[in-house]
Amino acid sequence: MKKLFYFLITVGAFLSCEDVIDIETPTEPPRLNIDAVIRIDRSNPITTACIKVGLTSPFFDNNDIAEIDEITIQNTDYEPLGPLDSNFIVFEEITPGMYKASKRTPFFTSGDLFLTVKHGGETYSASTSFVPTVPINSLEQGDETLFSEDETEIKVSFTDNGERDDFYLFDFDFGEFLVTEDEFYQGQTFEFSYFYDEEVAPGSTLEISILGVDESFYNYMNQIIVQSGGDQGPFQTPAATVRGNIINTTNMDNPAVFDNIVRTDNFALGYFAIVEEFKETLTIE
Repeated sequence: MKKLFYFLITVGAFLSCEDVIDIETPTEPPRLNIDAVIRIDRSNPITTACIKVGLTSPFFDNNDIAEIDEITIQNTDYEPLGPLDSNFIVFEEITPGMYKASKRTPFFTSGDLFLTVKHGGETYSASTSFVPTVPINSLEQGDETLFSEDETEIKVSFTDNGERDDFYLFDFDFGEFLVTEDEFYQGQTFEFSYFYDEEVAPGSTLEISILGVDESFYNYMNQIIVQSGGDQGPFQTPAATVRGNIINTTNMDNPAVFDNIVRTDNFALGYFAIVEEFKETLTIE
């Protein structure tokens, strides 16, 4: 009992000597944050597209839900199959901040697609087109480590399409991503190892995807991964602003060019992309 008493006195002495330090953290008005990366499995006749929207917040605060007036995607090259079909889809809010819409998969895989998000009297827009990829050849667990015994090695191989220049984004689950391009292995089978910083518990099932991306999205994700240290998702608030392809087109000055570069500080964070995905699972031993 005496030992506990002395311990409490000691702790109290240390606490009484603490100084309060105010830390100034960066602040800026809330900015719209749009996760509009739509993953396509061409073996499915119908694709359900999901878009997540929120507002950025100051450091140490949770991101807020954005009140959205409308989200649509239009494909001007798409030919409707009948009077009940159309060349656009309107998204519905399923849960706060999460919007979904379903459409025939060919709607997403050809032509130019245009995203429109209306929020607070402002209109945000982006354009993209479908980017294909190749399947994963093999996925297995390795036993090597880089810096410590707590790492988990995953070996991945795939065969690049030699008839085009490809950029790839790998999703390794847990919000971990990796980008690579085929400059040095075009048309060849490429194998590499990915190491998780911590040991993954035996029996855990990993879901690993290969996504086809264009060069702009490749560069965007490369910046996000570098800033986040590779251990958080691509749509978390980054240390510095990384601008995606979603611009503010309210009263756009030149619709034919679709840039509106005059409004350099009024844009949404995030990215609009439609990418092919091949997915494999691996159970850790």
